[in-house]
Amino acid sequence: MAISITRRGLLAASIFAPAIISARTASAGTGELADRLRDIETAAGGRLGVAILDTGNGVRVEHRAHERFAMCSTFKFLAAACVLARVDRGEEQLDRRVTFAKDDLVTWSPVTEKHAGDGMTMTQLCHAAVTVSDNTAGNLLLTSFGGPAGLTAFARSLGDELTRLDRIEPGLNEATKGDPRDTTTPAAMLGNLDRTVLGDALSPASRDRLGAWLRANTTGDKRLKAGLPAGWTIGDKTGTGGNGATNDVGVIWPPEHAPIIVSAYLAETTIAPEKREAALREVGRIAASLRSS
Repeated sequence: MAISITRRGLLAASIFAPAIISARTASAGTGELADRLRDIETAAGGRLGVAILDTGNGVRVEHRAHERFAMCSTFKFLAAACVLARVDRGEEQLDRRVTFAKDDLVTWSPVTEKHAGDGMTMTQLCHAAVTVSDNTAGNLLLTSFGGPAGLTAFARSLGDELTRLDRIEPGLNEATKGDPRDTTTPAAMLGNLDRTVLGDALSPASRDRLGAWLRANTTGDKRLKAGLPAGWTIGDKTGTGGNGATNDVGVIWPPEHAPIIVSAYLAETTIAPEKREAALREVGRIAASLRSS
């Protein structure tokens, strides 16, 4: 349906306004929720891919969920999960210390830059990669299990036939339109979250550890988390890259309800960074509406 300039302006005003917008309940139907996702995409002027799953009743809401988007740093939760899977198999130890030099540091490495020379344990590297998106930590995790190809292989072991990692940080954030490298689909990443954070791909101890790292994330306060009601918990991993790439994937725990999994990727937009994050905030509100009364 064509949207007039006036309607588009109204959409932008409502979606990006700082005031809270009331969430409609799931009784409105997933079709209406998908329409709201299209409205967010229209206001953002780019391409928005979303997959939402209410694990309590199986309700799914999708928009461009099977199209490819650059992962950017959302790959890091998968990298941490891969490390934990190797620990479960006896192939890795979380207390193993990894040493690295200043020459190994790449842009945005707020934790690892303090430990060049003395190194960090695998636990510390996983924590840094997931909670502050430390890029050198992400690269060191990749190195521990065979690089980008190792992460792709891990995705395949989870039943994900689409996610692929081809480069390391920071090159993987290039996000050139139409480039299949370093991409996933919202639906594929939702499945990976389901299997690793909630499912049986990891041992109970490793699953709990991964969930704790995700809940300790510090980079997503203005994205999905900002759209959730008070008292709700989220464990998420963000990603940001070229061409407006602004991503957030995670598991939401509503009080006294089954978890909701959300995978959201925004691409090919020229709006300001704060408006990109506001778009994902609205995705969070839509996810919350599945369980809001």
